[in-house]
Amino acid sequence: MTYAYDPELVPWISMIPHLLITDVEKVRREEAAMFGAAPAYEPPVPVEIRDVTVPGPQDAPGVPVRVFRPAEHDGLLPGLVHIHGGGFALGGVDQYQDDATGIAAEVGAVVVSVEYRLAPEHPFPAGLDDCYAALTWTASHAAELGLDPRRLAVGGESAGGGLSAAVALLARDRGGPALCFQLLGIPELDDRLDTPSMRAYTDTPIWHRGNAELSWDYYLGAGVRGTAGVSPYAAPARAGDLSGLPPAYVTTCEFDPLRDEGLGYGQRLVQAGVPTEIHHYPGTFHGSTLVTGAAVTKRMNADRLGALRRALHPAG
Repeated sequence: MTYAYDPELVPWISMIPHLLITDVEKVRREEAAMFGAAPAYEPPVPVEIRDVTVPGPQDAPGVPVRVFRPAEHDGLLPGLVHIHGGGFALGGVDQYQDDATGIAAEVGAVVVSVEYRLAPEHPFPAGLDDCYAALTWTASHAAELGLDPRRLAVGGESAGGGLSAAVALLARDRGGPALCFQLLGIPELDDRLDTPSMRAYTDTPIWHRGNAELSWDYYLGAGVRGTAGVSPYAAPARAGDLSGLPPAYVTTCEFDPLRDEGLGYGQRLVQAGVPTEIHHYPGTFHGSTLVTGAAVTKRMNADRLGALRRALHPAG
């Protein structure tokens, strides 16, 4: 199909390989090499970075996290539990280090980035349990981290956005740490794969229906996606009640198979009385922010950082 991509993105599309995550190990190696070759982000202020292993879920190993904190900052800072993307099967804190560093430096926050277990080796609920364990550790170690527990958020993009929504549901339902905000960037939320955008976008760059099918099969197990009984903590779009969740910021891209599940979830949050800001970006595709020089990418990044500043540093 022909898509009306943003003109600044068009020259780059032919350079993006058609990614199919059939061979997970191969794609992981390629992803690590690609991110490793990119120039490192230079934060506007120094950021202290340290690795910690926090207690894992019951009968599971400890969870590695990487903590980012603006240096030379007195007083308590807000916090963000940062959950990386990658279709539940790819990614890690190394690949998303620039993103976490940028939030710490440019928002002024303690960022705890989670190295959660990946599918298919570790299917649901392993990754989610790791993320929730990281949240509970962050809240219980707020004083040590120099973090204000009243200003604690969760957020991520793609599968990280879906996991962030699930963590917010778990925190509400388990009476867990109080969250002040959830950042749901281009979130992966619905295993049923039955929205108009999911049916239409079978050949879009980076993410398309084929990858979505593989992603959910890895996460849930073969033959499970789309069946009755899939947990709403695995696929938050299945949650019947979204009331009582923290304020949300939801982003979607026009030519992304995940578009409609993100828009639908954002609309349902609004209808449930959750303060929600929804940003839809015309001409973009899933992962188009890799084209860092495009004006739409700069706008998406500025909007996201602005939303985090407003949520984590409320006036007054």
